[in-house]
Order: sequence, then C-alpha cells, then structure tokens
Amino acid sequence: MTKPISLEEFDVTERLTFLAVHAHPDDEASSTGGLFPLLAEQGVRTVLVTCTNGECGDDPHGNKPEHDDHDGDAVAALRKIELDRAVEILKIDRLAMLGYRDSGMEGWDHNNDPRSFWQTPVSDAAAVLLEILREERPQVIMTYNDFGFYGHPDHIQAHRITMEAIKSLDYEPTVYFNAIPKAVFRAWRERMREEQEANGEAAEDEVDFGTADELIAAAIDVSATTPLKFDALVAHASQITEDSFWMKMGKERFTQTMNTEWFVRATNPNNLEGVVTDIFAGYR
Repeated sequence: MTKPISLEEFDVTERLTFLAVHAHPDDEASSTGGLFPLLAEQGVRTVLVTCTNGECGDDPHGNKPEHDDHDGDAVAALRKIELDRAVEILKIDRLAMLGYRDSGMEGWDHNNDPRSFWQTPVSDAAAVLLEILREERPQVIMTYNDFGFYGHPDHIQAHRITMEAIKSLDYEPTVYFNAIPKAVFRAWRERMREEQEANGEAAEDEVDFGTADELIAAAIDVSATTPLKFDALVAHASQITEDSFWMKMGKERFTQTMNTEWFVRATNPNNLEGVVTDIFAGYR
C-alpha cells in the first residue's frame, strides 16, 4: 500500500467523492440506498460501480436460472432498466457497469461460465476498476468484506478486485465494508419469526449475516433518505417482490426500521477511532 496522503497534502479543491463497488443491480439499494442520496444532498459526488449485469436473477415470470425458459440476457436487459431508475431515485452522479456476467449463487453451474465475474482473473477486473478510481479519485470507497457479506461469489470477487485496485492508487482511500450488527440482525430475525408464527407460516432457515457489534466503525443515520431507499428497492421489482422481507414491511414501517446503515472500516488513513457517524469523517 502506498503512503497515505494526509488532509494537508490532499488537494482541497477536489470535490468529496464517494464510490461504491457493488456486485449486482439492486445491491446498491439494499446496503447503501440511504447513504447515496444523503451524501448527494450534502454536495458529495456519488459513483456506483456495478460489476455484473445480473443475468442469474429471476425472469419476469419468476423463473429461476435453472428453468429451461430462463433467458439470462433478457433478465439483464430488464435489470438495467430497473437499475437506471434506482440510480435516478438515489441521486447517483455516475453509474459505471463493468459488464461481467452474473456468476450465480455458490455451487451453481454458472460459477464455471468463463464469461462470469467469478472466472475473471482478479488482476484483469481490478485493472478495469482502477481506471475508474483514477478518474474519480474517491476519498471513501465502499464494498463487501472477504466473505462477500453472505458468501456470494460475485460479492467476494467485488471485494477482491477493489482491494487489489486500491494498491495501485497514488493515495490511500478510506475503505468501508457494509455490515449489520449482530444485535440488530438478531432483533430483525426475531421479529420476522414472530410475524411468521402469527400468520401461520413456517419459519425460514436462519442464517446469521451479522457482524460483531464491536467491529462496527460507522453508523450512519439515513432516516432522512430512507423513503428513497425504499423507492429504489421497489424499482428493482423483478428481483425484490412483494413477499420479500423489505416489501412486507410497507414503506411506513420500513422508514421507521431501516434508518441506519452500518460499516466496518477496512483502511484507516486518517487514524479514526471509535464509531463515526459521518462516512467522510476525517475529510471534512
């Protein structure tokens, strides 16, 4: 890693820029859907890098990728329309699509497709991302941890190419990984389980995606923009259906519940301590 540039050395005329590296269309809404418009309203330039086209999503008829009639290219075309709408809602200044093919969930045959993101050499994809980073020079970058938050190959690959690309920058940005504190995640799951039981539904298998509370380094209050986050999720209607966790809440309850976005700090050029409430802490 190159020597970090201090605040004194950083060109103060450069606009604050936030860049998120996400794996699929709709990921930008789920984990940074509040942060994007919040920063935009603060005058920060916002950039979204979407690594894949989302071919392995459900088609308009709800068919999964293994279905004989599933057309991945048609799915990708639809998801691009939805993504453009979400980008507009979230006030994102620039969308950069790397154009790799969706690799599907862990263990799917799609993992082995030579066109897939998962099969793309990390150095190759990192070089493409590096050009965008050099153009934008973001002070703050967000992506996933080395487990891809929940083990999805494309999320893991997004982590790998991001961490590889920043090695070649002439400055060190602050990198954050998205996260949900374990205490919060467990509370959500408990509430969901209670509602399922009340409705006579079978409880879903519980997978703990939570991050140890003590690792959380940023807790951003996005209550002012949570309604936009909900609208952006709605824009991805082909993938986020009415029976999804978020849509079942309805907009009012969603706005009351999903009002914080959390992150783990992966690089710390400004020697920050504790849990910050501003993703640009140390830069303003």
